[in-house]
Amino acid sequence: MKFSYLIAASLMAATAPAALAAPAVPAAQAANPLLAPWTGPYGGVPAFDKVQVSLFKPALEAAMAENLREIDAIANNPAPPTFDNTFVPLEQAGRTLGRVYTYYGIWSSNLSSPEFQKVEQEMSPKLSAFQDKIIQNEKLFRRIDAIYNSPDKAKLTPEQQRLVWVYWNNFTQHGAKLNAADKAALSQVNQQLAGLYTTFAQNELYDEEHDALILDNEAQLAGLSPAQVAAAAQEAERRGMKGKWVFANTRSAMEPFLVNATDRSLRQKAFEIWTSRGDHPGAHDNNPIVTKILQLRAQKAKLLGYPTYAHWHLADTMAKTPDKALDLMMAAWKPAVAQVHKDVAEMQAIVDKEGGNFKIAPWDYRYYAEKLRKAKYDLDMSEVKPYLQLDHVREAMFWAAGQLYGFTFTKVEGLPVFNPDVTVYEVKGRDGQHVGLWYFDPYARPGKNSGAWMNEYRTQSNFDGAIPTIVSNNANFVKAAPGEPVTISFDDAETMFHEFGHALHGLNSAVHYPTLAGTNVARDYVEFPSQINEHFMTTPQVMKFLVNAKGEPMPQALVDKIKAAQHFNQAFSVVEAQASAIVDMKMHLMGDKPVEPHGFEKTTLAELGMPSEIVMRHRIPQFGHVFAGEGYAAGYYGYLWAEVLDQDAYQAFVEAGNPFDPATAKRFHDDILSVGNTVDPAVAFRNFRGRDPSVDAWLKDKGFPVPTATGATNE
Repeated sequence: MKFSYLIAASLMAATAPAALAAPAVPAAQAANPLLAPWTGPYGGVPAFDKVQVSLFKPALEAAMAENLREIDAIANNPAPPTFDNTFVPLEQAGRTLGRVYTYYGIWSSNLSSPEFQKVEQEMSPKLSAFQDKIIQNEKLFRRIDAIYNSPDKAKLTPEQQRLVWVYWNNFTQHGAKLNAADKAALSQVNQQLAGLYTTFAQNELYDEEHDALILDNEAQLAGLSPAQVAAAAQEAERRGMKGKWVFANTRSAMEPFLVNATDRSLRQKAFEIWTSRGDHPGAHDNNPIVTKILQLRAQKAKLLGYPTYAHWHLADTMAKTPDKALDLMMAAWKPAVAQVHKDVAEMQAIVDKEGGNFKIAPWDYRYYAEKLRKAKYDLDMSEVKPYLQLDHVREAMFWAAGQLYGFTFTKVEGLPVFNPDVTVYEVKGRDGQHVGLWYFDPYARPGKNSGAWMNEYRTQSNFDGAIPTIVSNNANFVKAAPGEPVTISFDDAETMFHEFGHALHGLNSAVHYPTLAGTNVARDYVEFPSQINEHFMTTPQVMKFLVNAKGEPMPQALVDKIKAAQHFNQAFSVVEAQASAIVDMKMHLMGDKPVEPHGFEKTTLAELGMPSEIVMRHRIPQFGHVFAGEGYAAGYYGYLWAEVLDQDAYQAFVEAGNPFDPATAKRFHDDILSVGNTVDPAVAFRNFRGRDPSVDAWLKDKGFPVPTATGATNE
């Protein structure tokens, strides 16, 4: 979990140079190691070995107090406001808090113990109130506003002008122009929301840790691979249930079970466990929390002068308006649903031929999709998995990054880590110079959020000395039995390339000011660099790295089958994701009308014509993207928006005749990855592609009809 770049200005620079001298904290807190500048090699590294949960509250309180003193010094400067006496110190402020919050975010996402959760419940509203104190500092905003409106702004560099706009826009978007009464009301709303976001996330985590599919009969394992069975036995032993098999309530465990298990009743049980997270009456029920969050967000939007929360949240994105986002989602929805109906008909034919006296249900979809894949393309994805060893996929990612951007990755020993499973790699550029560090945390554990993500521990910048970045990738793979390689699914391998794409965005950053660096870009643009990185996984050059335990490469016949089946089941992925995205948007267009999650989900999906064989990828009570924070609220469409960008942009590599074409890769680096938010994203894309994006490449990639100039479609 990270603060959005859209909030408090001082926190935008929070992960800036940790190794530089920071203003002294009060003597009473000086002994708290979370407050200390990072020391050691590579510009300083996080002191994970010194973190204790009991240190978080005093560290956060001391760092917030220090940051407010820094802000007051800027705001009360008697000199006329200039870029150098306002924006430069703003970029330097908040470094102590940034270090503390790096630790805090890591513990929240990866080591969320009951002890930590108590701290998080207490501190979340306080952190929100702190952010509002900065946004609502009238003297500070007057300085920002004066510089933004000054004719002298034209004398600044383009990057400095962009920085001025980002600050001014963030402050105005978050209430800097409100009157005193409305500011107070907004702060109260934000504090309530912060507490609810924390509770939502903790409830979801509770269900993931306390619910599981437990099997005690070997016959129930029919259809599962030996690796799945071994991992389930290992999980059972970890939980003190030796002799049984436990499938954890995580996507990495449940989805493969739904693909392979032959026992239909067990598939249903697994499916219901997975899709009911956060949806159990009682202390951990997220439904009333969702209703309250939506009510408070509607109040927030009204205070800020917008008709709905969706209008407010999209105002400074690429889409700009909910209508534009919905138009794109519906353009994807209609052909995807049509294709799903065709696929389901073929799957139902298999059921009927086998004598199954049932209609395909959501817990059957993945199982029969695999049967259909085998029937149509002679492709069994279980044959692919042995070639997708985790270590080999990682090395393939490194190789591709080296070809594209000149990076080398060398494992570093001896640095502090927050869990023994974490490994650290030094990243160097073509010139052999240090670029940054990459931390890799691949395995599921108690207290860790499900899914996969990227974090930035320290943001790249050059304005106050060259500061190298530190990034991480986190996943939830199931450990193999001792001595056995960890093999992952094809989808999980693509997810690794996706999240590594976020890391590469941070590692390629070459900007002056940390607020504009790396992934600090518009929400519906940030997934673009990560999604384009997925394409390189299936290139012939990378596939050569994917060898089995004997060191044998994937047979060309199997590679050819994967290529032939590239459009298969794409419609399923589009429908389950866009169902979530459309429901997300429509919820946030409700204004102050109360939303009951169950009824809203059911009614909205019925209006859309949701195929009965599929459910939303993220049902409302477990939709952490949207309700565990604000980053993707009314913004889940951003994955689709960015995918249109990435499919179009990748065509530049295709047109060059080589997915690793050096000239194209250099242009992608120069125009997209290195510039961060120093350039408007629409302009950055235009600089790379020479035009605005087209949806045609996305439609073609999914196997959907592409409209022609006459309005007809080409299959």
